[in-house]
Amino acid sequence: MKPATHLIHSIPVDELTGAISVPIYQTSTFVQESPGIHKGFEFSRANNPTRKVLEQLICELEEGHAGFGFASGMAAIDAVLKLLKTGDEILAVQDTYGGIFQMFNHMLERFGILVKFVDTTDPNNIQAQVTDKTRIIWLETPTNPTLQISDIKSASKIAHKQDILLVVDNTLCTPLLQKPIPAGADIVIHSASKYLAGHTDVLAGLVVVNSKPLADQLRFTQNISGSILSPFEAWLTIRGMETLQLRIEKQCANAMVIAQWLTTHPAVEKVYYPGLVSHRNHHIAKKQQKQFGALVSFTLKENNIKNAIRIVNATRLFKLAESFGGVKSMLAHPATMTHRNIPEEHRKRAGLADSLIRLSIGIEDAEDLINDLKQALDKLSQPAGKQTTVLQ
Repeated sequence: MKPATHLIHSIPVDELTGAISVPIYQTSTFVQESPGIHKGFEFSRANNPTRKVLEQLICELEEGHAGFGFASGMAAIDAVLKLLKTGDEILAVQDTYGGIFQMFNHMLERFGILVKFVDTTDPNNIQAQVTDKTRIIWLETPTNPTLQISDIKSASKIAHKQDILLVVDNTLCTPLLQKPIPAGADIVIHSASKYLAGHTDVLAGLVVVNSKPLADQLRFTQNISGSILSPFEAWLTIRGMETLQLRIEKQCANAMVIAQWLTTHPAVEKVYYPGLVSHRNHHIAKKQQKQFGALVSFTLKENNIKNAIRIVNATRLFKLAESFGGVKSMLAHPATMTHRNIPEEHRKRAGLADSLIRLSIGIEDAEDLINDLKQALDKLSQPAGKQTTVLQ
């Protein structure tokens, strides 16, 4: 089956009632016929029918062994990191999400786990940093917000030569655009709050693993730690995923048009988008992704925070918010928002400039979105005091 058909028909009809929409099993516990004799469900922290449908769905789409639903993307990441022990090391992508950076630097160090940040866009950099203590290679590809691309197959060859786990955050692509497990990843992570759910109304995290031993460990952690996805959020995520193919196609098409237009604006210094042939690893993105995603970032020729803030405060259609992946277009200024807690030195080393603005492209008409960006960017040629304040 084609991806759109496969996605829709991977969501089952309810066996008990025939309901075509997955029921919300809003219950904390399940009645047993006798001690230990039940219908596969005992307590919703351990297992819930609604969550199970979502977990099986993401597992099938990612071509993995088992899937797990968590209360947020960060809860999913936390569960994966609990595979580690004191003395272990992680090699992590340099341009990592701000929340993960804080977890790596302010939590893991208390447990004696070392994190090395590496430019993973070149596999040689990964190989050079591997030691006998390395237990995880942590990739985000594309990264957020500079949209750097790492070669998953090359990283997996390095990892598996030395019994290292390859973890790939696939949030920006979803399994419709990129499948890390067939490419060699051991674990795939999603912030399902983004493109999978798709309507900025859910907090959810998903993990897919490629083997039974990893599944057994994640299932134990999920149950004991208890940061599970509720039935209602699981249902919302399933409902959102029904339209994922339609949404992601429109968003990717819009993103390409907007990225190309941004390269022509005189106030723009650099555009970050893997679909542009000028992108450093465009050839890798073209090889391992079906499309190039719906995030676009750019920097200004006058590279300072003040000008970036003038832009993000001036848009009318793009909403200023700390998220991405929804049907409504949003924008953010990472240096003062999503990545503000990352030290400036590390931000600069990762290529995150002071003026960098991240666009989350929605499903609106691309021409309207371009006109909105144009009127905001054109304000840089006007004296600051004569601008009209646009309320968000």
